Amino acid sequence: MSDDSVELPVQSLGDHEYLLLVKGDTATTELRFRASSSVLDALGTDSADEQLVVRQTATFLLEHQQVMDLPSMIDLEDVAAAYDGYLDELRQRLTSS
Repeated sequence: MSDDSVELPVQSLGDHEYLLLVKGDTATTELRFRASSSVLDALGTDSADEQLVVRQTATFLLEHQQVMDLPSMIDLEDVAAAYDGYLDELRQRLTSS
């Protein structure tokens, strides 16, 4: 999605939840993410890397879907279940960041 971008920083909402703003041509969309410990464990990361994982997940999703097609609350477990290559892709992104 070339004309949408994820604003930084990722805002922590507490309890492993985060808010990101995605700006489009005409509107800004709020997306909330839940960083599941099972996904963080599968990625080999810990809670200190949650914001980076969430930011990279948002980028990954925007490469695969229109922002209007994303739910307002996104659990990383749901992303891992929906996309077979998600965990491998995220591992690569995290090691290159």
